[in-house]
Amino acid sequence: MKVPFIDILRYEKNFLETVTERTAALLKNGHFVGGPVIAEFETSLKNYTKTEFALGCANGTDAIQVALRAAGVEKNDRVLIPDMTFWATFEAVVNVGAVPYTVDVSKEHLHLTAAAMKEAIEKFNPKAAIIVHLYGWAAPETLEIRKLCQEKGVILIEDCAQAIGVKINDQSLLTGAFVATTSFYPAKVLGASGDAGGIFTTSSQVSQVANKLLNHGRTSHYEHGFIGWNSRLGAYEATFLVESLKHLEARLDSRREVCAQYRMHIKNSALKFIGPSANVTENGYLSVALMTPESRPAFIEYLKKHDIGYGTVYPGAMSEQPGAAGHIGGKISHGNADWIAKSVINLPCFAYMTKAEVDFVIETVNQYK
Repeated sequence: MKVPFIDILRYEKNFLETVTERTAALLKNGHFVGGPVIAEFETSLKNYTKTEFALGCANGTDAIQVALRAAGVEKNDRVLIPDMTFWATFEAVVNVGAVPYTVDVSKEHLHLTAAAMKEAIEKFNPKAAIIVHLYGWAAPETLEIRKLCQEKGVILIEDCAQAIGVKINDQSLLTGAFVATTSFYPAKVLGASGDAGGIFTTSSQVSQVANKLLNHGRTSHYEHGFIGWNSRLGAYEATFLVESLKHLEARLDSRREVCAQYRMHIKNSALKFIGPSANVTENGYLSVALMTPESRPAFIEYLKKHDIGYGTVYPGAMSEQPGAAGHIGGKISHGNADWIAKSVINLPCFAYMTKAEVDFVIETVNQYK
């Protein structure tokens, strides 16, 4: 048997037919940019995530950049980011003219802690901070970090590109976020067929400014009150996402079950599985385990030999990336992000994995010595 790391083509019955029919209608009515399907998607997204405002945009990186600007981050402002994330979090700060300061994450739960955030705020005096909800669950101390940033007057942006569908205390993660962003890259749990992104906020002012920034800073058709972006969500991607959103809970249930099966039945001591804290409901975006940096290469070769896909999300700390030189304003590092990058291993996990595939992965990993 061959089990891929991810298979994004396992759609529901009639899903492609429905998308094709709706695409044909777009081709006939000419609503390629803007139009009713954008409003349909944004309303559906707002209702699903239980946020005050939800905006679609061209991609997840633009979402972070626009969110930063709309929330008040300006040139040379200091912005804290976790040292363990995807590069888009770092480059978005630089692209708006601000200065990123990286903060190490916890070796135990792989995210920023409230204590680390407090230390960084006191040391760097930032205008804003970004926390990233990695691996399909929320940062375990999200509520404490939100409260801390509010008390310290630090603008908090939440990068939720791996966390759509996640809940804290049975409430949508996005409900309590001042400003949050996501990517709808095809490999995400809610994926488009190309690039797309989203911005969420509880602030009407942030929503209004973000909406203008996404469309060339327009205040009217030929009046521009801001230097913005051309980051409009295309009608076709919105159509694909509207239909995908209808099936999201079923897809998440399938993913959650895969992660649960791995944690329950893989007994190999070479792997230590990591999961969400007790008050967090995951979305099953990734199966996450840690190994020793010395033992991981041999295990990867073993998986390759048995045709089992794998991931190492993510394989490098932000502060160590070649592109960070000349842009990073400072860092707090205890070596944790670097250690995690060399230790993390992700087993296959995607919607509608078959029982045979899951059982094969479990059996093969348990046989590894």
